[in-house]
Amino acid sequence: MIGALIILHLISAQRAFSAKKVINSPIVNSISTNKNGIIISFSNTSGGFVSNASSSDFMICGKDKKFYPATQILVQKNKITLSSTSVNQPIAVRYGYGNVLNDSILTKNGTVLKPFRTDTFNNISYARWFADSEMKRFPEAWQLDHGKRLYFGYSQGLGSLAMLNMWKQTGDKRYFDYVKNWADTLITEDGKIHEYHVETYNIDYINSGKVLFDVYKQTGESKYKKTMDNLINQMKNHPRTLEGGYWHKLIYQHQIWLDGIYMGSPFLAQYGKEFNQPEWLDEAIHQITLCHSKCYNPETGLYYHAWDESKKQLWANKQTGLSPNFWGRSIGWYFMAVVDALDFIPENHPRRTELIAIVQNLTIAMGKYQSKNGLWFQVVDKPEGKGNYEEASVTSMCMYSIAKAINKGYVDKKYRIISEKAHKGIVNNLLIVSKNGTLTLTKCCAVAGLGGNPYRNGSYEYYIGERIRDNDAKATGPFIMGCIELEK
Repeated sequence: MIGALIILHLISAQRAFSAKKVINSPIVNSISTNKNGIIISFSNTSGGFVSNASSSDFMICGKDKKFYPATQILVQKNKITLSSTSVNQPIAVRYGYGNVLNDSILTKNGTVLKPFRTDTFNNISYARWFADSEMKRFPEAWQLDHGKRLYFGYSQGLGSLAMLNMWKQTGDKRYFDYVKNWADTLITEDGKIHEYHVETYNIDYINSGKVLFDVYKQTGESKYKKTMDNLINQMKNHPRTLEGGYWHKLIYQHQIWLDGIYMGSPFLAQYGKEFNQPEWLDEAIHQITLCHSKCYNPETGLYYHAWDESKKQLWANKQTGLSPNFWGRSIGWYFMAVVDALDFIPENHPRRTELIAIVQNLTIAMGKYQSKNGLWFQVVDKPEGKGNYEEASVTSMCMYSIAKAINKGYVDKKYRIISEKAHKGIVNNLLIVSKNGTLTLTKCCAVAGLGGNPYRNGSYEYYIGERIRDNDAKATGPFIMGCIELEK
């Protein structure tokens, strides 16, 4: 049975959730457990409950402090019994917590059972707070990153990946449904993707395919597997450099960008593992290590944004083919790519240690360039440069990458302070609490690239001159994922 302090907290939580004072609203009296699950007894039930509730309205957690949807519910006169196949020894319950209240449990006189929680841990979860803020701002996932049309965009894919991580961390199915609904609006029964043009050989398309692994596992619907196969078929024919590096896009010929390593390599590695095609594991490693060999700068430990094999681009150094600057988000893309790909590389793979070494070296290098505020600058190595600024996406990406690398055992725990400083820096300097209670993440670089029309020359002035906006998914997605890693 939960002690008096928990009950007092529970009652205050019920009151906090109520928009208006409710007289004689049901109040939790006690909680106990038996072999059938967790039993909640109430007072003020006014003759008993009348229920239209489904088990998914309740979340149960065990000793791991992770919440999972209840799978069975029994509503009786003045008590509710719950259980979950995912929780062997339940210790806490949440009802309607973080969800829109649907008034699914009432007393016979019509009084609503208000949302409640019986736990006191994780009182402030920035991961949940920000994920729920994004869902309130953007009710459908295609709207993430300020999307104006239905599109299989890499930014929407990144934001949706963060929502899947929230689902896995909390057990709250709202986050999964948010992603699945997006996938279903884009993908036909034969696996075709809305507004997908394979002939452009755009590696950005591949990123959104990452969310389909979980959706396919949960639903078993073949259309998701067909879509992943179509994306793999693109990569079978994708144009390459002479050493086998994927071009970023057909219009960016002979060019390897750090961004593209994130878009493609983790997907290839996961596909290889999930469908027992190890050649794609090797391909992912090849792309990561080839990019390292071309873009890495040993003097700083940082990576240049891109490399042009032809050396013909105006932004490319005529001797090395490298772009001239260390753009923060491009390094963040690469950092996340290596950390995420390692999820699928077997421990006995002969080249796994190469990837771990890259993660370790990047952790040390980026730590040296972290500002006193815990943030990183748009152009990483020029903090004193005129117009340079502490930027949200590189900070969120590095916070996530380092925290995850520590949790996975790739990096010594002493480096956790880097991620913690980044989190504190974002909260203190870049986050705003809006009047409606949602969080806004500021100082996000909207976009940056090389070449194109109008031509982007990769200069310092170019990077600091790109548009800045709030709540860009390239920052908000990694922020959510980084908070999850720090909250584990």
